[in-house]
Amino acid sequence: MFELLLGLFIKHFIVDFPLQACPWIYRNKYIYGHIGGLFHAGLHGSGTYLILYFWLGTDAWALALLDLIAHYHIDWAKMNIAIKFKLNANNSEWFWILLGFDQLLHHLTYFAIAHLAFN
Repeated sequence: MFELLLGLFIKHFIVDFPLQACPWIYRNKYIYGHIGGLFHAGLHGSGTYLILYFWLGTDAWALALLDLIAHYHIDWAKMNIAIKFKLNANNSEWFWILLGFDQLLHHLTYFAIAHLAFN
């Protein structure tokens, strides 16, 4: 399980930070169904599938879909909360609390995926 979680955490960093450095991905994630948020969540689901494939084979698709759906909705909610309360990195410590909570939820999703994969 350690190797699976390590892979998911590294995937998360790569997809959530370097691969999200395009404004068309992150600027409109608050709009439900916008292609930027869907593409970003799709990268997460695809990465999760590739990692889980080593343990589950083609059965990895269901947990990858779970990751995609959870990631999309966590990000969508975070963006909408940040907009509603006008939270930005340079104007509120609550921005950082919200970002940390967002990351916590993503990581808890990976623990749930690992539990489901091995139990």
